[in-house]
Amino acid sequence: MPTQSDLHPDWPTVPACYGWLSLDRRGVWRLRGEPVVHPGLSRFISANYEADEHGNWLVNNGPQKVYVTLDYTPWVMRLDTDGTLCTHTGRLAGELEAVHLDDEGNVLLATAFGPGLLSDRDLPAFLADCCLADGRAADDEALLGLMAGKGGVFWRGMPLTCILGNELEARYHFNAAPTA
Repeated sequence: MPTQSDLHPDWPTVPACYGWLSLDRRGVWRLRGEPVVHPGLSRFISANYEADEHGNWLVNNGPQKVYVTLDYTPWVMRLDTDGTLCTHTGRLAGELEAVHLDDEGNVLLATAFGPGLLSDRDLPAFLADCCLADGRAADDEALLGLMAGKGGVFWRGMPLTCILGNELEARYHFNAAPTA
């Protein structure tokens, strides 16, 4: 696969950047711990966000690769008011591949983009759409049962399955804390 230097031989060789850019659990870009509030910078980061062949997430900034430290997953998913699932970058999330509940009660949605943490702001809407196999609304007892290893809870026709949070990186092949 060609590198940025191969594609742009006139660009200087610059070192990769680690530990400066992060993505928090609400889908907010952070630069040295501070939220990125400039809309243009946020759009640039979102437009150039991608994974490398090793599962590291980064932003290409011209000739420089800026690696992203992830607070949890590479994506934060949001439910629009019409129920459409989008990523924190504004992309449509596409078809669901799996819906998980982790050992801390976080909702994780796996799509073609990869795994994403559902924004905590969207949990009430998510829970309102959860149902049992017979179509009845899933109650707290059913959700607690799911966390205890029982099944039978569905969201949009997909079964919710349990997953341990510390298994996410290996299962979905990403690195939350890239280093040089």
